[in-house]
Amino acid sequence: MIRHFIFLFFLFFTLKAYTQNSEVQGTVRSADDRTGLPGATVILERNTDATNQGVVTNINGEFRITAQDTGQYTLKVQFVGFEPVSKIIQLTGNPVNVGDILLFEETTTLQDVEIVAKAIAGEQKGDTTQFNASAFKTAPDANAQELVEKMPGIVMQDGKVQAQGEDVQQIFIDGKPFFGEDVNAALQNLPADVIAGIQVYDQKSDKALLSGIDDGERIRTINIVTKPNRRKGQFGKATAGYGTDSRYMAGASVNLFNEDRRITLTGLSNNINTLNYSSDPNSQEDSRTQEGIITTHTLGMNFIDTWNEKIDISGSYFYTHRTTESNQTKIRDFVLSSDSGQVYTENNTSTEVNARHQVDMRFDYKINENNRLLIRPSVSLKENTVSSYFLGNTNSVSGPINQTENTSNSDNFDYDFYNRMYYSHKFNKAGRSLNLRSHTAYHTNEDDSYRLADNVFYNAQDRNEVLNQLNQYTRLDRAGFDWESGVSYTEPVGKHGNVEIEYEIGNTFNDSDKRTFNYEELTDDFSLLDTAISNTFESRYLTQETELGYQYNTEKFRIQVEAEYQHARLLNDQEFPKVYDIERTFRSILPSARIDYKISDNKNIEFNYRTWTQEPSVGQLQDVIDNSNPLHLSTGNPALDQSFNNWIRTRFKSSNPETNQSFYASVQTNIVGNYVSNSTFIAEEPTEIADGIILQEGSQLSRPVNLDGYFELRSYFNYGQPVDLISSNINFSGSIRYSKKPGLINDEINIANASRFRLGTSISSNISEQVDFTISTRASYNIVENSLRPALNNNFFNQSTRLRYNWILWEGLVYRTDLNHQLNSGLSADFDNSFLMWNMSIGKKLFKNQLGELSLNVYDLLKQNNNIRRNITEAFVEDIQSNVLQRYFMLTFTYNIRHFNEGTDEHDYEELYRN
Repeated sequence: MIRHFIFLFFLFFTLKAYTQNSEVQGTVRSADDRTGLPGATVILERNTDATNQGVVTNINGEFRITAQDTGQYTLKVQFVGFEPVSKIIQLTGNPVNVGDILLFEETTTLQDVEIVAKAIAGEQKGDTTQFNASAFKTAPDANAQELVEKMPGIVMQDGKVQAQGEDVQQIFIDGKPFFGEDVNAALQNLPADVIAGIQVYDQKSDKALLSGIDDGERIRTINIVTKPNRRKGQFGKATAGYGTDSRYMAGASVNLFNEDRRITLTGLSNNINTLNYSSDPNSQEDSRTQEGIITTHTLGMNFIDTWNEKIDISGSYFYTHRTTESNQTKIRDFVLSSDSGQVYTENNTSTEVNARHQVDMRFDYKINENNRLLIRPSVSLKENTVSSYFLGNTNSVSGPINQTENTSNSDNFDYDFYNRMYYSHKFNKAGRSLNLRSHTAYHTNEDDSYRLADNVFYNAQDRNEVLNQLNQYTRLDRAGFDWESGVSYTEPVGKHGNVEIEYEIGNTFNDSDKRTFNYEELTDDFSLLDTAISNTFESRYLTQETELGYQYNTEKFRIQVEAEYQHARLLNDQEFPKVYDIERTFRSILPSARIDYKISDNKNIEFNYRTWTQEPSVGQLQDVIDNSNPLHLSTGNPALDQSFNNWIRTRFKSSNPETNQSFYASVQTNIVGNYVSNSTFIAEEPTEIADGIILQEGSQLSRPVNLDGYFELRSYFNYGQPVDLISSNINFSGSIRYSKKPGLINDEINIANASRFRLGTSISSNISEQVDFTISTRASYNIVENSLRPALNNNFFNQSTRLRYNWILWEGLVYRTDLNHQLNSGLSADFDNSFLMWNMSIGKKLFKNQLGELSLNVYDLLKQNNNIRRNITEAFVEDIQSNVLQRYFMLTFTYNIRHFNEGTDEHDYEELYRN
């Protein structure tokens, strides 16, 4: 019996040895430029039978495939627009790395090899989250924004694109800046069908990229990797429409790509609240704002090119002319020690016209292997005119306190110039480098405003009215100049270490001259200078910093620690109406630390600790009264100190390429010493606050002050996975946010505690290009507590549920619907708290390749559109409701431009967009 058992045991392990799994890995690249080809088909076919296995390459062109047995196999690789490759390999049970497989372009479209294989949806490569675009199905005419919103952890929140709980601040295309920092314009001007993959990561600062030493400054970034066979051609979209109530829209976006040279032209004119040109006329996201009625005219260009393989240059230009007509109702409940409190109600209307020119450039010159120069200039010109009227009332339980009727007109001009220069020299010894940098900036503000205000103040004793009228002209001239220079030196220490020593010096100059003149009836002009609310002020902030840092870096583990000594000197000089100087000196030790640990190829955890100081702005320092609202005056405080921030964050990222599951979690906190808060004085009786300025009963004066006790905690998680049963992807997300803000109200400390608990889920279709839907819901529960007035404590709830559905019914007949339900509870009783926003269209594809479409659209079918928001500060809780665009019908025509490299034209488009 024992012999039989030993025999079977030996036989089992012998068979096991002969059926070992063999892993094959490699990278599929273009033979032309050696770039990886994401989404390429890789098949491992056994030569002795018909069995085969297939996978799709990831965003870098890499693949990994496992054979269930040893023996001879044929490895077949195919990518649309390239010649297929086959090679014989012998598997023996050990891992096999076939290295780079090069594919050559061809001019005819290949027949697809049909395999049963899933594209890898996402991977975690160190601190970068990568997504394969081919794993997410979208409509043929979708834009990049519609694609990225299907990816785990990427959502539109409060009009901004968020990735893993943080605002995306810039978009790259194939590693180069695209439309500067205008994230929404970048995503809405690039078709989804040219995208091979998406990378989400924290972009290091230019200084850190050149020196190799992380300085802790990061920008949440999305890099769009384009398909190699879409990098040469002309593609885009043009739309024109006209509707009821004289609503109109005309826009176009055209991309002219020629490998490294890429030009994007975009333009838009409309009066339907669309801020950026979008492919979806039913969009409810940031392309269409929900506050006021907005007419926008824009023209933009983005340019990317490589010169002589040494110079990378990119730039963008935008001109925007925007008119906003707004009506708003505001209810503000103040925190007072008395339970009666007081409530301020305001109704205002305004017409605001903004014109802006924005130019951003990036010049990257790789002089040679050891020297590199980077220059980044930026210029902005803005002109703003505002005409407004508001009626404000303050009441308490005992009756009315005051009222103001205010009409104003202003004309403001701002000019801003920035330039950042970096130079890096790498010595022959690896890790040894010298880095120089220089930042300069210049800003000007020229503001003119006229104000007529009729004010009524009710005496608390006999209710007699105190009348006051203001008829004033205010001129503000403000100029600022900033410069900073720095030098750093890095030296390798041991096999994996580097040390850095750094010195930088900088100065910030701000000059501000604000003068207010009262109307003089005798001369019929504004000639009486009001010295109580006029001021001439200068501020200087000189900083010197010396830093020593050490970095230890291996394949799996990286740690970096730094200690910085900062000496700062703040000089404030007031010349008018009274002459006085304030000089303050700050000395700070600013430590920081970063730890990254790569648990596996697809899991990593990181820890960040940073400290920094923040100087007060010139507006916070200037001791001049702002009476734009005579009931709510404000002024600056030249005695302000700089604030000190302690920031900690821990993040964990994980993905499973085999199951396409992904998980992300983060916790961060910020503790601020000398936090710049507000001191609010609410007059209980007429009080003189400056020469000739009386603060009447119920009116208030706010002033910035330094207070300790600010604390903020944020946590976020996201989990995503495919659901094969319904051919869709499901995501779960949640967050907790707690903030503690100190403030002063009538010299009493108030601590405003705000907690928010949010949960959300979304399901996005992955069925086909013919059926595209996304269902999402997010619910948040908010708890507000005030130490000074517990009666104002309040809990409120918000839930946002959305369905977006596109369906190509039959022979080019397209149906689209977009529903957004908002549920609010716990807000002010006078506000309409819940509504259902329903947009819908039906269209017909036109022309031979269905590149055109004629559609009938209806916006806000049920006429329920609404806009309500709540603001919480240390001094009050405020609810605001604004006017919005409501129901209209529009007939639109859209044409898709699709012409790619030689051998790929509109005739082939139907085949191309699937790959």
